[in-house]
Amino acid sequence: MDSTPVRTTPGIAPVLALLFAACSWGSMFLVSKPVVAHVSPLWFTTLRYAIAVLPLSLLLCCLGEQPWRKLRQHWPGLSVLGLLGYGFFGVATMTGLSLSQPSHGAVLMATVPLTTLLLRWVLDGQRPGPRVAGAAALALVGVVLVSGLAGGAATTRRAMAGDAIMLLGTVGWVLYTRGGARWPAFSTLEYSGLTAVTAAPVLLLVAASATATGVVDAPRWSDLSAVLPQLLYIAVIPTVAAVLAFNYGVRQLGAARGSLFLNGVPVSALLMGAALGQHPAAQEWLGALCVMGALTLSNRASAPAPRRA
Repeated sequence: MDSTPVRTTPGIAPVLALLFAACSWGSMFLVSKPVVAHVSPLWFTTLRYAIAVLPLSLLLCCLGEQPWRKLRQHWPGLSVLGLLGYGFFGVATMTGLSLSQPSHGAVLMATVPLTTLLLRWVLDGQRPGPRVAGAAALALVGVVLVSGLAGGAATTRRAMAGDAIMLLGTVGWVLYTRGGARWPAFSTLEYSGLTAVTAAPVLLLVAASATATGVVDAPRWSDLSAVLPQLLYIAVIPTVAAVLAFNYGVRQLGAARGSLFLNGVPVSALLMGAALGQHPAAQEWLGALCVMGALTLSNRASAPAPRRA
């Protein structure tokens, strides 16, 4: 009889998926900053998901298991979670980014693991283990170093307002991430796609209403044509591919550990900036090492102990 123990660890695939998502979202911060100068955050988010729904719907039709029946059965809950994760988080992030700096947004993305751990403690009574909590704290220190906020530079009230909006928006993403556990029978594609499908029409209605009442301006074609390549990239890579990868990784590793990989967002943005000719300072490299150390610590936190012979 084969006495080899059954493999129960998730393996490297979810780790790679989460790293891909982090790199994709790091590029999103770099690409989105000039876009929000042409298109309002509300319309930017609406158009982003209106485009993303097309490939997601095609994938659902080809790979989903009766996805439209699941949509009819669960559309109220899917709509709420989609608006939290895509609408609220997306609009808040872009609004804050238009007021503040990409480095500030990267720091605030790093609060997501801490918020996830806090919500699990408050709502579920699951106190985080010392290694996972320590990894989240170490990653937060690393992100602060990477973003340059440890240098004591003055922050304007406009930037502070943007930071507050982005911080509030991260709560929406945490709730969206947790919400996937409500439907364990849903595949990663089904949860990602159906929440986007239900959120997109509501976002369009909100954007149209806000435009009709004069709250925001509708984007002009000249503005859209100027940023169309960037908008298409954001709609396909950070929005579709990265969300699928992130949700897959979270399903395999759990919300607390999965969200910790969001600390790789500013590190990837730093490396992309270096590739574009920006030379990182020593404290930025030190921050990158802190984040990588945190990811390693998180990975080992839930690794099963080796079995005795």
